Amino acid sequence: MSYPLYVAFIWHHHQPLYKNREGKYHLPWVRLHATKDYLDLVLLLEQYPKLHQTVNLVPSLILQLEDYAAGKAFDPYLAVALQSVESLTVEQKQFVIDRFFDAHHRTLIDPHPRYSELFEQKQEHGREWCFDHWQVQDYSDLMMWHNLAWIDPLFWDDREIAAWLEQGTGFRLSDRQRLYAKQQEIIRRIIPQHRQMQDRGQLEITTTPYTHPILPLLADTQAGQVAVPDLQLPDLRFEWSEDIPRHLSRAKQMYRERFGRDPRGLWPSEQAVSPAILPEIAAQGFTWICTDEAILGWTINHFFHRDGSGTVQQPELLYRPYRLETNYGNLAVVFRDHRLSDLIGFSYGNMEPRRAATDLVGQLEAIIRTLKSHQQQTGGSALEQPWLVTIALDGENCWEAYAQDGKPFLEHLYRILSEHPMLELVTVSEFIDRFPPALSLPAHKLHSGSWVDGSFTTWIGDPSKNRAWDLLTQARQTLARHPEASEETNPDAWEALFAAEGSDWFWWFGEGHTSNQDDVFDRLFREHLASLYRALNEPIPPELQQAIEDHSQTSFTQTDRLPMSFIHPVIDGHGDEQDWDRAGRIEIGGARGTMHRNSPVQRIWYGLDHSHFYVRLDFQRDRQPGVNLASELHLLWFYPDRAMAVSPAPIAELPDQAPLNYCFRHHLGIHLLTQSHWFQEAGAFYQWQARLSRAQVALNSCLEIAIPWADLPIAEPDWSLRLLVILADDGRYVDYLPENQLLLLNVP
Repeated sequence: MSYPLYVAFIWHHHQPLYKNREGKYHLPWVRLHATKDYLDLVLLLEQYPKLHQTVNLVPSLILQLEDYAAGKAFDPYLAVALQSVESLTVEQKQFVIDRFFDAHHRTLIDPHPRYSELFEQKQEHGREWCFDHWQVQDYSDLMMWHNLAWIDPLFWDDREIAAWLEQGTGFRLSDRQRLYAKQQEIIRRIIPQHRQMQDRGQLEITTTPYTHPILPLLADTQAGQVAVPDLQLPDLRFEWSEDIPRHLSRAKQMYRERFGRDPRGLWPSEQAVSPAILPEIAAQGFTWICTDEAILGWTINHFFHRDGSGTVQQPELLYRPYRLETNYGNLAVVFRDHRLSDLIGFSYGNMEPRRAATDLVGQLEAIIRTLKSHQQQTGGSALEQPWLVTIALDGENCWEAYAQDGKPFLEHLYRILSEHPMLELVTVSEFIDRFPPALSLPAHKLHSGSWVDGSFTTWIGDPSKNRAWDLLTQARQTLARHPEASEETNPDAWEALFAAEGSDWFWWFGEGHTSNQDDVFDRLFREHLASLYRALNEPIPPELQQAIEDHSQTSFTQTDRLPMSFIHPVIDGHGDEQDWDRAGRIEIGGARGTMHRNSPVQRIWYGLDHSHFYVRLDFQRDRQPGVNLASELHLLWFYPDRAMAVSPAPIAELPDQAPLNYCFRHHLGIHLLTQSHWFQEAGAFYQWQARLSRAQVALNSCLEIAIPWADLPIAEPDWSLRLLVILADDGRYVDYLPENQLLLLNVP
């Protein structure tokens, strides 16, 4: 019997508790994502009834959606937008200028001329100029557009919304009030639409532990050392496994009340798993969980190699559910394809929608060919076993880089998949009901880790994260000293604890992730803990009055850092802040010692996605190529511990010192005066050979470079590479960067 390749999409919808225990909302992201990301995703899918998918709705998100739908939630952005401009205080006007451009400007601001005009005024002239020059209408239009731009294009055919988009300017308070009513209309439809499509069989809705906690770390923070044995743990050990069934039972009860049935699937928060949490999940009646391919790799001691196109070379191991046996019954577990999930989450938004959709289908077809080729060794010519590819990712933030919030991409993708003879979209429960897992994984050997590198370092180990864990542990110990405070007799204390146990606070603390609202997340975490003490009539520790870390520095503080996430910059030589805000950075001029104290290069930015490697150089002010700046820039790639043809850098008068005297594999030369470039690969006998390059180069206020991974064919997935930057004049050495080191990067 021949099978299609089954594909399970799982979209994860999650927001932390932005309200404190007094019901005050601090941030608007539930409301804004609700009008842009939750309803439209399933409405688009509904147009293609052959396609089945899974959507995960986190309980903390559902609670806040219901608050907004009922008119009980008023975040600071909404409260200001529903005021007349004449009544705004000085502080409120400054808040509007500072915060009402909180959006991905290329997709949510630039397409709308009036919104873009106001944005450019702030970018060009600054906050104080806007405050001094803007009139009543400017503030009114900005408040309208910040809300209107977050309305998904699927709803633009609404008569009033279409009229506002056409109008563009001249908005009044009554328009903003009507737009708020539109937001509520959309929000009220979200849960009923999901339930209706689940009842019809096109959707499966899953849930997550109540406030999105990292269950393995609730069981025991020592779990952080499973993947990273030398991880620095908090001073106090958090070990409260009894909180796990509380989170699970609350999630299950909420689900039953809204969807009229018990949930089958569980998305463990941050796809974080460990042996300790499995019995609790099974005891609550869940039948399957989802986690990352890295967890499978660690568990079976196997590294998933991919070919140059990114196709897994051992598909039979990854593309199937496994059985986990516990004392409370069996659990099925599916492991997502990390790369395919990341392509949607981080890369396809930077591509033309039709091309991105066909590329994803091509990736799935490559998996079919690989599976068939493996079967041909035993005489097969078709898929004679059912295989399941799991694509699981954040279903809201990923769309911010897409044109029209991903609508053209999804429409192209769904149209192709609806007609494809060898691809069938299913829910996870549909697949495991038809094809129960045949292979078992010893539950006690399941790796303890998350979707991020198979470890927990994103949430524990950094000094700031550890301080937060110590504060949480102290609060949990205080609650334990009050046995009379049960969930029934003192629900406020327990709700505050559950909120503080959420993963999001720890995500933003310390190194690795930052936003322009880190201080708000810090304050919210401490407010939740303070509410716990208040509910117990205990004195609030003075440490909770102080920020866990210093937030006076922004993400653009001039210090070195590693890349924080994939980036997708537009290569135009202007160094857009949003394009590079997750990039790695190395300070050069004035920051790295005597050699580069007067370097013409101020800093280097670098990052990657699945298709390109990106470099940006910021030059000191008033530097001009050929005048007070070298006329050439050379990028040289060094691959340590790899057997290949290499050659010395093709630069004259090169000092005989490391790393300049290394031998390199690839070389990209750029003439800064003309922006022309050439690409070379080392051949036999230390000779450089010209190669076709599809690199992009742009020099304006800075130099931006994008090098396709296809230009670096020896840079196979999961390799490490190192990069050296050399400045030269007419092929003669002038300087090199960064000082005494090579720029390190891992190929995705």
